[in-house]
Amino acid sequence: MQIQYLEIVTPDVDGVCATYALVHGVTFSEPEAGLGNARTASLPDGGKIGVRAPMNEMEEPVVRPYLLVDDAEAAAKAAEESGGEIAHPPMELPGHGTFAIFIQGGIHHGVWQR
Repeated sequence: MQIQYLEIVTPDVDGVCATYALVHGVTFSEPEAGLGNARTASLPDGGKIGVRAPMNEMEEPVVRPYLLVDDAEAAAKAAEESGGEIAHPPMELPGHGTFAIFIQGGIHHGVWQR
């Protein structure tokens, strides 16, 4: 398993980015519209970490890993068949890949297809 995208949703985007920059020596981008205005930094294995604000007042802070898969549609279907609740069906983000989100055991999980 490989994390392709680690998403952090927080009301303190600048603070989290500053802390990660100091602790891990990374540089975050300007907000990327295609990733929900997340500020991103590269991970050593080719993935990214993205820090963004909640998109609406109902979205709570969360840390959500997206694991790399060959087929996001098949992975989402398998997650659902094994008891996961699909929170976001597979969707392509142009220039980034296809993702899906499921919740299982109260934990948010994501899959990411390049």
